[in-house]
Amino acid sequence: MDEPLRDQHGRAIEYLRISVTDRCNFRCVYCMPVRGLPWLPREELLSYDEITEVVRQLAPMGLRRIRLTGGEPTIRPGLERLVAMLRSVPEVEDIALSTNGVRLPALAARLRDAGLDRVNMSADSLRADRIARVSRRKLDFDPVASAMAAERVGLAPIKLNVVLIRGVNDDEIEDFARLTLEHPWHVRFIELMPVGEMGAGGMERVVPSNEVLERISTLGTLTRVAGPARGNGPAVYHRLPGAEGTVGIITPMTHSYCESCNRVRLTADGRLRTCLFGTHEVTLRHALRSGEPLSPLVLTALASKPAAHELLQLRVGGLSALSQVGG
Repeated sequence: MDEPLRDQHGRAIEYLRISVTDRCNFRCVYCMPVRGLPWLPREELLSYDEITEVVRQLAPMGLRRIRLTGGEPTIRPGLERLVAMLRSVPEVEDIALSTNGVRLPALAARLRDAGLDRVNMSADSLRADRIARVSRRKLDFDPVASAMAAERVGLAPIKLNVVLIRGVNDDEIEDFARLTLEHPWHVRFIELMPVGEMGAGGMERVVPSNEVLERISTLGTLTRVAGPARGNGPAVYHRLPGAEGTVGIITPMTHSYCESCNRVRLTADGRLRTCLFGTHEVTLRHALRSGEPLSPLVLTALASKPAAHELLQLRVGGLSALSQVGG
């Protein structure tokens, strides 16, 4: 019997976030430098077969949930092929996608048909000029239209992730919350994490969760509710009166949720990171390509998974950009 995926603190690991590319068609101010980063050489990227083999080996050990990330995962050609390959692994119960949404109208149906379950979409503004400012790209992108494209083909629950930056988009909190009155979407406000260019401002640009909830409460009395049935991670959810959807709060800076962490991350070049902001990682690519079993490496990595991140001390595990690990 395979040894279960469990870290040194007794937390069961059932969730793998897989970065399929380090590239992105955005240059969001909180995620990647405007000049980009040195891209990984093609030969260092894990192939779809190699990614699937990682999942095949970890699934009997307890892996049940997959999230595909980037960079921007939808710019890697043939992403629906990978979704179908992962869907063929019997133990996998849930496959989700994190995306900026630009290509969702074109790809949503194909991804759904391949076996994708649901979508998390970044949406840092509802205003075209501000989207261009935050993403530092002009792509005529409408996040509401992209979310509706995903909804039409049955990708659910749909979550909109809003990274709040004081002085940039915090005046749109109420506008985003109003979306939940009209759509069965889960709008999640995420506290800014001080990585890369955002590190210089420290806590000054962070909009704390209590302020967010106070602002939304001007629209109606908020009721604490359970999160969506699938993919209920670190967010705390509330509902406005009569709303179809919910508003959620994710608080990496003001309230740690590390004690319930059940995830690890696989980078596009095959490094397994046990904490988004930790320094410990192991390389799986060489073992994969030489046909060696992965379980000894994975279990060794989990034995060093930290109890909590050190973001509050502004330690970010050597990251210069969140795009390096898919968030």
